[in-house]
Amino acid sequence: MNTYQIIRLARELRKNQTPEEKLLWMNLRNRKFHGKKFLRQHPLIYGSYKNNPKFFIADFYCAERNLVIELDGKIHDFQQEYDEHREMIIREMGLKVLRVKNEEVADMINVLKKIKSYF
Repeated sequence: MNTYQIIRLARELRKNQTPEEKLLWMNLRNRKFHGKKFLRQHPLIYGSYKNNPKFFIADFYCAERNLVIELDGKIHDFQQEYDEHREMIIREMGLKVLRVKNEEVADMINVLKKIKSYF
């Protein structure tokens, strides 16, 4: 997959947000949260293989705080090893990773407190 295709994929994911992603985005967008700029469905390129970028798409990303926020739905119960590997690579990039379960988003005040604690 080339860079253009990665960007197209990220745009497609932005159009098809989960309800939990939409709710969290409403609280993070336009610098609403402590004046920090967050991006959603942001590609993180960490290398290449045969001239193709190796990448992850972070649910939310704040460059000002080197923070990646991942919202975990039920599928993450079945891919823990993959998530751990992915998180290790993201941490090696010098980024912090905060995982939030979809169920937690119902209590937005606590989710926002959790995000703030990673600042």
